[in-house]
Order: sequence, then structure tokens, then C-alpha cells
Amino acid sequence: MPQNTTITVSPEWTLLTDANVTDLTFQVIGVGGGPVFIAGTNGTTAPADDALGLSYEPGQGEADRALADLFPGVSGVNRLWAKTSAGSTGVFVSHA
Repeated sequence: MPQNTTITVSPEWTLLTDANVTDLTFQVIGVGGGPVFIAGTNGTTAPADDALGLSYEPGQGEADRALADLFPGVSGVNRLWAKTSAGSTGVFVSHA
């Protein structure tokens, strides 16, 4: 299902995609939560706690990027997750 929204993330892994996707756009838009860690998975099981993923600061993100390019080591990557180091912040996400 396509979405174009802002999702609040916290120190717990939060699923950013609401369907299997291959390409998406996202940007960290909030402040106060420190860096946001982004991880990709194949399926709806959250990443392991020790898998912090890629780190993005407020204002950073990716535009129309393939998940397979961001996470080449995750076979069949089709879901995107985010969490903060502390507090909470917003992440804008858009995908078809």
C-alpha cells in the first residue's frame, strides 16, 4: 500500500514501510532523538537489537533509493525500520 507520511520513532525498532517495497524516500525531520538508525529486513520481523544499521541525523535521508542498494547484505530486503538512540523523532517516508 503506498504511503506518504511522517512516522514517530523511538529507541525501539519502528516499521517505516507498511508493505513490501523495493524503492523509497525517507528523511529524518525531527530533532531531540539524536541520530536515527535505519535497517532493512526481509519480512516484518524487527532487526536484532545489535544491528544498528545506517545512522542519519536530522535533515538527512535518501531520495528514491533501492533498498537493495542500501542493504546489499540482506537477501530480498523489502522492509525498512528505524529507531533513535534516545527520545523520539519524526521520519518522513514515501513509497509506492
